[in-house]
Amino acid sequence: MLDDHSFALCLTHDVDRPYKTYQSGYYAVADRDPSHLLSALPGRNPYWQFEELMALEDSLGVRSAFYFLDEQNLFRDRPLRDWVDPGNWKRYVGRYELSDPAIVDLIHDLDEGGWEVGLHGSYESYDDPERLSAEKSRIESILGREIVGGRQHYLNLDAPDTWRHHADAGLKYDASLGSSSTYGFQYGDEPYRPFGDEFVVFPLTIMEVALPDPTEHFERAWRECRGVLDEAREREAVATILWHPRYFSQRDFPGYGELYRRIVEYALDEGAWVGPPADLYARLEQPDGDGSTATGNESGERASASSV
Repeated sequence: MLDDHSFALCLTHDVDRPYKTYQSGYYAVADRDPSHLLSALPGRNPYWQFEELMALEDSLGVRSAFYFLDEQNLFRDRPLRDWVDPGNWKRYVGRYELSDPAIVDLIHDLDEGGWEVGLHGSYESYDDPERLSAEKSRIESILGREIVGGRQHYLNLDAPDTWRHHADAGLKYDASLGSSSTYGFQYGDEPYRPFGDEFVVFPLTIMEVALPDPTEHFERAWRECRGVLDEAREREAVATILWHPRYFSQRDFPGYGELYRRIVEYALDEGAWVGPPADLYARLEQPDGDGSTATGNESGERASASSV
């Protein structure tokens, strides 16, 4: 199915928190380590790992997808009653603005370097098509062209309605189907078409937080990842992994960056195609467009990757 490649590995990054803000105080207390407070000083930001991540992937000869978030602000956009809910502080405080000059420059640098820029739909956008479409348009206004796909924040998904909202907004794929607590192919080992047309779902195979913590159990985490990659090879599967950029901070999350490197290196050594979902989507065989799929197929159809 994959021509000369044994399997495919899609690399993705959700850009949630590029700035370490209140986390400095939290970890100073949780770890009983006041040195975390140094992260709050001007010019220090261990969560901004984009140049290091790009350099790592460039050294491996691969590219990935970065999904950018256009989230609401708790104090500006949410009603006063929401301010007393601790969950809303986690969802809406300490985020970033797409208009941030550093974010704008980052989007352009990624695009010019061959990385995919996509949409990380905000917390409520999974069932709000107008919000989703507006967020897509704002990212595209910065990027200067249309984006291909993305993933919902917190993996929020009301299938198939969320996918229909994505398709209606002009997105070609979604990568939200997955878990933050389990890993493997329980959600499928190939992209599939929920409506029988050109819209494709890429199931998520591994999110870094679902693995054994490589900070304390690196070899165990690696064995689990290698097992998934070996299964991908045996199945001739399409696997998708998610690594949040802040987890490349060696200071805050030791072991995660090295684990990511080992995953990519192993996949390449095993003959896998490695890259961002948009590039794989471009290689998929698309429906003929003769109207035969116009009624849709809610149960889903596999998407052939014979030209990969």
